[in-house]
Amino acid sequence: MENEREQSQYHEDESMDSRKPPPWRKQITVRAIVASLLIGIVYSVICLKLNLTTGLVPNLNISSALLAFVFLKSWTKVLQKARIVTTPFTRQENTIAQTCAVACYSISLAGGFASYLLGLNRRTYELTGVSTQGNNPRGIKEPGVGWMTSFLFVVSFIGLVVLVPLRKVMIIDYKLTYPSGTATAVLINGFHTSKGDKTAKKQIRGFIKSFGLSFFWAFFGWFYSGGDECGFSQFPTFGLHAWKKSFFFDFSMTYVGAGMICSHLVNLSLLLGAILSWGIMWPLIAQLKGEWFAATLPESSMKSLNGYKVFICIALILGDGLYNFVKILFFTGRSFHSRLSKTNSINTLAEIPDDGTKESEKMKLENEVFVKESIPLWMACAGYLFFSLISIIAIPLMFPQLKWYFVLVAYLLAPSLSFCNAYGAGLTDMNMAYNYGKAALFVMAALAGESDGVVAGMVACGLIKSIVSVSADLMHDFKTGHLTLTSPRSMLVAQAIGTAIGCVVAPLTFFLFYKAFDVGNPDGEYKAPYAIIYRNMAIIGVQGLSALPLHCLELCYGFFAFAVVANLGRDLLPEKPGKWIPLPMAMAVPFLVGGSFAIDMCIGSLVVFVWKKVNRKKAEVMVPAVASGLICGDGLWILPSSLLALAKVRPPMCMNFTAAH
Repeated sequence: MENEREQSQYHEDESMDSRKPPPWRKQITVRAIVASLLIGIVYSVICLKLNLTTGLVPNLNISSALLAFVFLKSWTKVLQKARIVTTPFTRQENTIAQTCAVACYSISLAGGFASYLLGLNRRTYELTGVSTQGNNPRGIKEPGVGWMTSFLFVVSFIGLVVLVPLRKVMIIDYKLTYPSGTATAVLINGFHTSKGDKTAKKQIRGFIKSFGLSFFWAFFGWFYSGGDECGFSQFPTFGLHAWKKSFFFDFSMTYVGAGMICSHLVNLSLLLGAILSWGIMWPLIAQLKGEWFAATLPESSMKSLNGYKVFICIALILGDGLYNFVKILFFTGRSFHSRLSKTNSINTLAEIPDDGTKESEKMKLENEVFVKESIPLWMACAGYLFFSLISIIAIPLMFPQLKWYFVLVAYLLAPSLSFCNAYGAGLTDMNMAYNYGKAALFVMAALAGESDGVVAGMVACGLIKSIVSVSADLMHDFKTGHLTLTSPRSMLVAQAIGTAIGCVVAPLTFFLFYKAFDVGNPDGEYKAPYAIIYRNMAIIGVQGLSALPLHCLELCYGFFAFAVVANLGRDLLPEKPGKWIPLPMAMAVPFLVGGSFAIDMCIGSLVVFVWKKVNRKKAEVMVPAVASGLICGDGLWILPSSLLALAKVRPPMCMNFTAAH
């Protein structure tokens, strides 16, 4: 009987898979938009916190799909219990809510609030060094809700239309996998089956428990943080000497949760980077004060110890980024060439063997839905021209340092760059938008000259990165929609709605942080490390390598070479030794921000490791939910804590630690 019940349940689920989806307009519902708005706001806060503290943000797409399911499933159940008739909750609606939410919080993640836009403010200008050649006072623009919102609206939408005409080629004809999009689709499809519903209930319970624990802990810890270096976030876990070198567990549930999501290799690379920099290099370089740099200089000066921290970090990032950029371009070109060189036409690539199996029928239905409700070519072209024209007019008005013809050239190059990035992302799941942005930064900073180079470089970086990143994200979403039988039209509309919401939510969320906390303080919690990194990259673009302190260039060469060699080793060595080679990009982050968050993330990794040893199946199901709960609980506390800070309400106690003698 049990087997028969399982078989009937399986066939029921299969029939659900093959059922025709609702029309595209009915896939976009008010409740899905409301759910995505709430999820987008919470995740915008989380992304900004992560960006402003370390700049390291895990992929939150899976957890956003889970939260969308939780919200909408709860909504429909409450209405059903109240005997209110409601439309069924479908996988298409789940996909729309997830897509809209991701589009919303992606603006906070990639909008430059912790990097190229924040790098324009006066504090970053001063930290970079007022006397630094190329660091022109004309390159100062203080953050403002108005101009930031306008800038985001101008640059964010163009990425939505640039690759729309190629969606069929990339998803169906070339069969690009887009691993993140596929994983999200598998999760959503799994939720909307009988078995998946049971699993989802377990995940929901795990999420609620970890969310409550994380929120309560953040609330409890707030009472003891009433001063500088106070509270559990400054707990000297390994002793005061280690604490001074930033080695301590700061009880951040956000980073413990992030560590549970990130791979063990990422977390161990972070720890290795922290040990190498704060444990070995910085103490040694600090002892050379008076020889390598003037003893009278403050540590925060770019000609002092801070200069070595920033530029060596940049060298690692650029070495890793350049290697992967060239690698992805190579594989993209080789794969594209092999496809074009085939004798069969592109249409034959999309053919599916008609073997009568359920799998082939399912693929046919997916392709049919994806192609049926197409987006007109003229609409995509008109949209690109319209948004380009607005940008060419508006951006030079916002930033006179960036001339209109530079913006025009950027938008002429954007479609080809977007295609390369989206194609590479489909093959490898690596979005290289940041590297395209950095390339634009260096080129534009050099072209604009000393007086305008810093602003022109960072704004150009934002332009290119936004277009290239959004277009790749859209292809990931199209892949999710393809596998969940969601209309491309509804996906594009959901992306547009989410982007519009994000363009409003992100600046407001940023200003909540900016006004409530000491953002950009290199000794504070919200260091915003990438703001100073991007400004210094722009200065290098303007001045060349003369901006570096003594012997820093040699160290940068060494770490740049290490990043390239490490990546080569990972790719060329056999799997067993290759998998232990650290990731240079991950190693670079603690060079500037310290080691405490790396310890948090390693604890998250340890939790996952032990859990999988005890019960692997349960861990694989529950880890994403529990990690998401930890991140969301701690992240949600930021809202009331920032409001308390704005209202000048300080924690009542200060818990700190000093030596006994």
